[in-house]
Amino acid sequence: MEISKAEIASAAAALSLADDKHPELMGSEILVRALQLENVKHIWGYPGGAVLYIYDAFYKQDTIQHVLVRHEQAAVHAADGYARATGEVGVALVTSGPGVTNAVTGIATAYMDSIPMVIITGQVPTHAIGLDAFQECDTVGITRPIVKHNFLVKDVRDLAETLKKAFHIARTGRPGPVVVDIPKDVSFKKCAFHYPETVEMRSYNPVRKGHTGQIRKALQLLLAAKRPYIYTGGGVLLSNASEELRTLVNMLGYPCTNTLMGLGAFPASDPKFLGMLGMHGTVEANNAMQHCDVLLAVGARFDDRVIGNPKHFAQNERKIIHIDIDPSSISKRVKVDVPIVGDVKDVLTELIAMIRESGLKPDANALGGWWDTIAGWRKRDCMKYSLGSGDVIKPQYVVETLWNMTKDADTYITSDVGQHQMWAAQYYKFDEPRRWINSGGLGTMGVGIPYAMGVKLAKPDSEVFCVTGEGSVQMCIQELSTCLQYNTPIKIVALNNRYLGMVRQWQQVEYAGRYSSSYMDALPDFVKLAEAYGHVGMLIERPEDVEPALREARRLKDRTVFMDFRTDPTENVFPMVQAGKGITEMLLGSEDL
Repeated sequence: MEISKAEIASAAAALSLADDKHPELMGSEILVRALQLENVKHIWGYPGGAVLYIYDAFYKQDTIQHVLVRHEQAAVHAADGYARATGEVGVALVTSGPGVTNAVTGIATAYMDSIPMVIITGQVPTHAIGLDAFQECDTVGITRPIVKHNFLVKDVRDLAETLKKAFHIARTGRPGPVVVDIPKDVSFKKCAFHYPETVEMRSYNPVRKGHTGQIRKALQLLLAAKRPYIYTGGGVLLSNASEELRTLVNMLGYPCTNTLMGLGAFPASDPKFLGMLGMHGTVEANNAMQHCDVLLAVGARFDDRVIGNPKHFAQNERKIIHIDIDPSSISKRVKVDVPIVGDVKDVLTELIAMIRESGLKPDANALGGWWDTIAGWRKRDCMKYSLGSGDVIKPQYVVETLWNMTKDADTYITSDVGQHQMWAAQYYKFDEPRRWINSGGLGTMGVGIPYAMGVKLAKPDSEVFCVTGEGSVQMCIQELSTCLQYNTPIKIVALNNRYLGMVRQWQQVEYAGRYSSSYMDALPDFVKLAEAYGHVGMLIERPEDVEPALREARRLKDRTVFMDFRTDPTENVFPMVQAGKGITEMLLGSEDL
């Protein structure tokens, strides 16, 4: 069929508009160009009808590696792990309908831990929205409670600016996941492409610099303290403020603790570190939290797993300074005396400068007495455990052995959720930030392998270990296939006690030993399963074989290795604070049950 003169004229006009600076591109091409301009190197996803134009655009470029996962939940988890390890925005891509709903768990996981992410979701064509089209769901409505923000792009001319806003929102202020929902027709329609260098939103202007007057008040309280304590959370890592925290602690000589999400912000091997605090924290960390007279909270949120019962926590009078980028987190659960809204790194930098300028020093005598009190608590040695008769593997021993072997290596540890997560947090001494990758706020089982895949792509020369359990690992075990396809040789340390261990522990403590649906009665042969996926499998049943197995796994640098450690099924995580109790009301061992 001949092309009419009118059509030729129309095409010529379109070409004249699409100059070198603002070429006319399809929406799918705009998306790829925007990701390239945001310096995205990896994206995890799974194709489907609503995103096929986007996948076609990815096929035509070679700067961004797309990783095909086996389940959309794993796509978001892997991008999340990448973001946690690097501090960069993780990016995932899923199709409409079930692609979105499968991704929800991953999005909620990232939201609870404030992880910077952009999740691209496909949507049915704009004219079909609301008509119950094939694979349609209300993505904006479903994800609204679990994102920092979300967008539905109905006009291709809005796509570039929306993507710029999405990345800006995800990485600034208190970070979090942002969903960009793209209808199929938006991905194939064309417009002139222009990616803004900056973006301004009248309704979104997070504060970075803390109020100088408030910081000065904090300084006065800190230097006058008799029993000071520095309590830090994941916000220190998100702000990349570990160096500033270490400088402050070392200048003052005050004791310091990290939450589960903050481990590595201050070196675990430093004598000023009292260990993790909270439900499974140390005696010294929890007692110091309860009995200090001035508490500096940095990038932490006083959540239920940290302070236990708020009424119990409030029994002891203390002055609280709280630094956080998110004003809604301050005085949310615990009333504070000196609120400081601002970026942790900026506020700590100003606080350190003030201390240096003042020339003032803490009360050495009072501080010495406080450290004597802490030394008394430390004598309890609450992390000591029994090796028993030596004929069964203790899970703590596996983690300790792994730490001793890798503490001087370039190592990342991911975990799933359960007893194994707590043992990893307690017995692997993290000295550097962003080396401990786990789900804290949502407590999501199944994250371990996808997290490890994301970390390994980000850090190909590092050793990446996934500490997991036989329950959690089966939730995303299909990603062993992805590990093979994309050559991400991770090492899986499965502490296999044949129970949903944390559930069993709670049933023992709170439900008189009624073990309802917590025993795993039909487990697969993990060695054969690993081999079926093309990897190396190992079964370890004796304590004397733990170290050789780990050593052999490390030697196999280019292979994913699944180590099935058969551990003591009766072992519990101690210390433990029961629900509704105060943080000093701890169970310290089986003798307390």
